[in-house]
Amino acid sequence: MIPQLEQLARVVSQLCGWAYFFCWTLSFYPQIMLNIRRRTTEGYLPDYPLLNILGFSCYGITAAAFLYSPVIRGQYAARHPASPEPTVRFNDLAFAVHACLCSIVVYSQFWPRLWGWKPTTAVHTKAGRTSIGIIWGSLFGVVITIGIVLVSGNTTSDGGHLKWAWIDVINAISYVKLLVTVFKYTPQAISNVRRKSTIGFSIWQVLLDFSGGILSLLQLVIDSALQSTGWRGVTDNPLKFGLANISMLFDVIFMVQHYILFGPVEKQSVEGGGHGRRDSAAQSREEGESLLPATEHR
Repeated sequence: MIPQLEQLARVVSQLCGWAYFFCWTLSFYPQIMLNIRRRTTEGYLPDYPLLNILGFSCYGITAAAFLYSPVIRGQYAARHPASPEPTVRFNDLAFAVHACLCSIVVYSQFWPRLWGWKPTTAVHTKAGRTSIGIIWGSLFGVVITIGIVLVSGNTTSDGGHLKWAWIDVINAISYVKLLVTVFKYTPQAISNVRRKSTIGFSIWQVLLDFSGGILSLLQLVIDSALQSTGWRGVTDNPLKFGLANISMLFDVIFMVQHYILFGPVEKQSVEGGGHGRRDSAAQSREEGESLLPATEHR
């Protein structure tokens, strides 16, 4: 590649990285602000922020390992000689840490006394059995992987490559993030269909998340092109590639629901309730009441 074009591509990659960090960072605040404005989490189950805490913790561990661990970076290079440099950047780690902290803040809002709010019996503080099962199952899978690595003793195959190594533990942790991403969106999408409404679910959160996904993929493609590996560099980073695509898929579903299937929030309020436009707090309370039967069984 021409040196000038390579330098430009690296600059564009960095800009895309921080731009998607900015978009995804902002996407966490609508729910926090909504809960503060309503002074309650009524109608919003704790499953989503709890799974986010697990998912982004795994994302942060993975990014930190690929960025700063000589062992992991060495094992990655041994397994990917054509593209020995991991396509993980510091903005990935910065985003993961910030997202985990925001998720902890949201989860803390399910204990209203911490925020000086009036407790209500409608607020659920316990996650569903499915979410708890995902958490424990994921941790069990990671522990099993660690056990296999310890027993194998980093043995090598006939080709000289590591059969089982600590990079496999990091990969297992990264797949936990992918699993969490799949399951955390599904209940909300189903609930919107059942309620025939997207009231209370911020479309700005979706738009920012979708924009961040596009920029994240663009950065990944550029970084792979700089390594002259084409799609190898993309598929060798399954966490970043899968995370962006899964998130964008659900974002498209939410946008179709909001803009096409159910129409604007104001229209949903009029057609759904028959009482004209009501204040936003009342809409939020009604949404919470309609959400609970649809998602409580998870």
